[in-house]
Amino acid sequence: MAARPTFILASASPARRTLLDAAGIDAEVIVSGVDEDAVEATTAEALSAVLARMKAHAVAERLRHSATAPARALVLGCDSVLAFDGQILGKPDDADDAVKRWQAMRGRSGVLHTGHCLVELHTGRVTEEVGSTVVHFADIGDAEIEAYVATGEPLWVAGSFTIDGLGGAFIERIEGDHSNVVGLSLPLLRRLLAALDIPITELWRQR
Repeated sequence: MAARPTFILASASPARRTLLDAAGIDAEVIVSGVDEDAVEATTAEALSAVLARMKAHAVAERLRHSATAPARALVLGCDSVLAFDGQILGKPDDADDAVKRWQAMRGRSGVLHTGHCLVELHTGRVTEEVGSTVVHFADIGDAEIEAYVATGEPLWVAGSFTIDGLGGAFIERIEGDHSNVVGLSLPLLRRLLAALDIPITELWRQR
């Protein structure tokens, strides 16, 4: 039997790594170094796909030139972007930007798009897909917004919110996959792996 492939996450997001860990998948993190601000697209969905693809291929290319690269490896690139009111919202510029976003988003909804690109290093096969989840924001007050932004949490995430942290209290409901809003859709990952003839169960850590 072939050895279980090494799973590499081309993302610095601790939320994505925690999600994989809870799903029984041990991931090695290699940050891509892609300059997200330099990439443009006409829609949030397209931008998330392009950034995920760039991250995965940047890390895969680095590993191909490494003498210590594992014999079998899977590289997953992910990126999340919020589509709201015709705007494409990645990470906020600063605290003031985050406050203004929340003042606009409260009581309304947006669509969180997360691009996923999976590269099988030893064969060069690639599969990708974008997961989309509708997020309904609570109608919160200015004091709550200012307190939330003061924690620093919304400054480092797409759309200026999390669903798995302090921001979860301000999400009334979602339509779609919860893990996609965290930053990595587990059902979508299963489909990507299946496209490469790899059952997700093969990645589960041995108990």
